[in-house]
Amino acid sequence: MFTLFKSKPTLKELIPDNHIDIHSHLLPGIDDGAKNIEDSLGLTNSLIQFGISQFITTPHIIQHVWENTHEQIIATKNNTVEVLTKNNITVPFKAAAEYLMDDQFVRLFQTESLLTLKDNYVLVEMSYINAPIQLYSILFDLQVAGYIPVLAHPERYLFYHKNFSEYDKLKKAGCLFQLNLLAVVGYYGENIAKIAEQLLQKGMYDFVGSDVHHNKHIEAFSHKTTIKDVNPLKEIIKNNQFFRV
Repeated sequence: MFTLFKSKPTLKELIPDNHIDIHSHLLPGIDDGAKNIEDSLGLTNSLIQFGISQFITTPHIIQHVWENTHEQIIATKNNTVEVLTKNNITVPFKAAAEYLMDDQFVRLFQTESLLTLKDNYVLVEMSYINAPIQLYSILFDLQVAGYIPVLAHPERYLFYHKNFSEYDKLKKAGCLFQLNLLAVVGYYGENIAKIAEQLLQKGMYDFVGSDVHHNKHIEAFSHKTTIKDVNPLKEIIKNNQFFRV
C-alpha cells in the first residue's frame, strides 16, 4: 500500500545512459534556440549529463521566420561540431530540420531532398494556431515523395484537444508521433500534460524528443513527472534507439 505514496521520478531520472535525442535546437544563431556557440556548448553538455549519447538537432525551417537553407544548416552544424570537438565533446552530432508544413514545404520536398532524422524519416510540425487547410494532402504528397512524417509534439496543438479523434485520423494518415519530454512535467501547462498522458496511455507515441531551446528547458528536466504511470513513457523512450548510428 505504501507504493501509492512513492515519490514520482524527475524527468532526468527517466533518461537512460545511451539515449538518442532526435529533436533540439542546439545550433547557434540559426533559430529560436541557442543564441551563440557558448549556448550550444552549455546545452549540449547539460544534455550529455542527463545520459544523452547522440544528437540529431533540428533547427526550424519556417517561411518568413526562419528561412534556413539546407546548406546553412549543414555549414552551421559542421562549425558547431568543430567547436564541440575542441571542447572534448565527441558524441555523434547530426543536423536534420523541423519543417513547418506549409506551401513552401511542399515545394521543397517536391524539388529537393529533405534533411531527415534517419533514412526517410522527416520531422514536421504545424502552426500552434491551426492546422494547415491542406494538411492531409500535404501528408499524402510527402509520403508519395518517399518520406515518413514524424509529427513533433502533437500534444501541443490545442485545436485538437477537444477533438481527440483527430489524433486517430493523423495516425491513420501515416503520421508517427514524437512526444516532447517536457510535456510530462507540466512545462507547457496542465492541459497539454493531460493530453500527453492520454496519448501515452493509448500507445500513440512512437518517439520522444527534448525540444531543448535554452536553459529553462534544461532546468525543467529536474522537475517531477506529473503523469500517473511512467511505464508507457519508458517504453517510448526506448524506441529512440532506432536512430542510433
